[in-house]
Amino acid sequence: MRADARRNRARILEAAGQAFAAEGLGVSLDEIARRAEVGPGTVHRHFPTKEALYEAVIANHLEQLIVQAREALAADRAGSAFFPFLRRLVGEAGAKQDLTDALAGAGVTLTDATRQTAVRLQQIFAELLACAQKAGVVRNDVDGEDVQAIVVAAVTGERRRADRARPGRLADLVLDGLRP
Repeated sequence: MRADARRNRARILEAAGQAFAAEGLGVSLDEIARRAEVGPGTVHRHFPTKEALYEAVIANHLEQLIVQAREALAADRAGSAFFPFLRRLVGEAGAKQDLTDALAGAGVTLTDATRQTAVRLQQIFAELLACAQKAGVVRNDVDGEDVQAIVVAAVTGERRRADRARPGRLADLVLDGLRP
């Protein structure tokens, strides 16, 4: 891909990520093109459908989470990276409906390539969880699927409550259930 095409694609993904996070799938491709400061044809050349663009945004976000999880695992000395990474995940999912939908599988159909990216994230997250369990900071009777369900529950609770005086309180209460 030419440099200008790569830049346009990155701008489209950024604009689409912000739009989908704030407004969900209802935002039009023309509006995304306007926000990315490219023509509608440029968006359609890179992403023939809104679903293809949405999936690219999800895949891009999952890749970013993989990088963050690997960095957390590499820096972890005593299982201490697990909860900060989990809180970051909950915070991002709380702010981004697209990530919540992807994590919950709520009406999101993903291609094999994106599902493989999600599997890679689950694998690195399982390593982070195992490290935290080995260090004794997370209960031994939970697994990655349990934690994924807990993340979705924490995000859902935060959205419903929206306690501006104590942001993150419900998430903290839910995540504390993972401690021994």
